[in-house]
Amino acid sequence: MRRRRDWLLYFPFMLHITNGDSVAGTLRDAGFGPDIVAWRDVLHEGPVPAGLALPELSRVRAEFIAASTKGTHPDIEAQFVARDRALAGAADHDETVLWFEHDLYDQLQLLQILDWFAAQGLDGSRLSLICGAEYLGTLDAPALRARFPARRAVSGPELNLARAAWAAFRDPDPRALLQFLGDQDAVLPYLGAAIRRHLQQFPDAVTGLSRSEAQALGVVAARQLTMREAFFASHHRMEDAVFLGDTVFADYIERMSQERSPLIAWRSGEPVLVPVEPGPGADFWDSELAVTNAGSAVVSGLEDRVLVNGIDRWLGGVHVRPGNVWRWHEGKSVVARSD
Repeated sequence: MRRRRDWLLYFPFMLHITNGDSVAGTLRDAGFGPDIVAWRDVLHEGPVPAGLALPELSRVRAEFIAASTKGTHPDIEAQFVARDRALAGAADHDETVLWFEHDLYDQLQLLQILDWFAAQGLDGSRLSLICGAEYLGTLDAPALRARFPARRAVSGPELNLARAAWAAFRDPDPRALLQFLGDQDAVLPYLGAAIRRHLQQFPDAVTGLSRSEAQALGVVAARQLTMREAFFASHHRMEDAVFLGDTVFADYIERMSQERSPLIAWRSGEPVLVPVEPGPGADFWDSELAVTNAGSAVVSGLEDRVLVNGIDRWLGGVHVRPGNVWRWHEGKSVVARSD
């Protein structure tokens, strides 16, 4: 306990903001103080519409997350309110330190937070960033303390670029994002790759599948895999920057299994349904999956998932649905409407 007090005395009065509870807990163990905020929002899933201030957007996000977790987390809105209240108190601290990673999940959170600071002004508080091509959740307390001196002040160009990219992410026309696909190394080094990965979640121009869906169907079509094995084979082993949690992956599989022409099912032929209570356990994750005939036709490009099953999905500020279907053209690196 003595050493922890020494660390608390060493650090100024700071607010620390990071991607989730795991890193937040390690920051507390490292002695960075009580003012630590876990952002906790899976912004690459669900509506992030333009024109809403933070409180209103947080309500939209809380409603989406509560619905996607099937009501198992009734305190979601209270968590968002507490998070936003802590952010509003940033100016009362000597410094705000942002701890984030290079993947899509983190880069979108970072854009939202930088946009907020750019709009509010720093009000005399310092804003600094720790962000590299490593996963903070794998680091222990001494490793996080070792990273701390290398933090750097957030610059005006970074704030300006984040504001523009965040607005484009929330734009109902996803073509606004194409300008950020270039080399951003001089300002936000991981932004371009993250935006490209987000655009790859739009329906593919040929198959109608997102990249994540295509990868999942592809690995299961190739060999017998359990849900757990499919998650690691299609995401951890195929992504330059891992960003999906297992819960979101399971939701993808469930959605493809519950469509009018199911693309995937349990090997028994039963549709996949993610348990609500007590949540997915070993029986769920260790059960084998199988691609259906419809799924094989779609993943091979013989059929179009959107034409076969329709689509109703939010990606940032874009509500992809009949009459507003935007598709990603990988070879051309463009996104275009198909209807």
